[in-house]
Amino acid sequence: MSKFKVGDHVLVLDDEFGGVVAFAKAEQITIITDDDIEITYHESELILNQKFKVEHVVVKEETNIQKGKKRQVSRKKAKEIPAVEIDLHIHQLVKNERGMDSYDKLNVQMDTARHKLEWAKRERIPKLVFIHGVGEGVLKKELEFLFNRYDDITYYDADFQKYGRGATEIYILQNPKR
Repeated sequence: MSKFKVGDHVLVLDDEFGGVVAFAKAEQITIITDDDIEITYHESELILNQKFKVEHVVVKEETNIQKGKKRQVSRKKAKEIPAVEIDLHIHQLVKNERGMDSYDKLNVQMDTARHKLEWAKRERIPKLVFIHGVGEGVLKKELEFLFNRYDDITYYDADFQKYGRGATEIYILQNPKR
């Protein structure tokens, strides 16, 4: 039995688009993109988009897609994929920071970042935004050091209009080439 059902809104891993499940047969899931293009994927290439729930899907026309042809699908911007925000400000992580020195605070922040990163990889969440604040840049540098240890992660400054200079966005490749 498939983990997706007709009407589910899904995102394609390592791509910047998704669609609505039209058919689900064994592990093969056929989706209809926003551009009305029908594409079949293996269920491991898709994740459920929790932001949408479609009650009814009307399939306009069934067409066969030949293997070997490249998919011609318009790409949406990466920022349309929802990102999970993780606030690493110390007052968001502990009830009382009294008695903690800078080293203790940094360790709590880094442990939280590492834990959330591993959780996102396990749950196949493609995008995270770590809110670290501006400050002296110590936490940002430590986060960059952490992210550089993973081959399947790319990182960049998060949207300036939304976060200013105090956040880093990461993208986790879900099907890394080995």
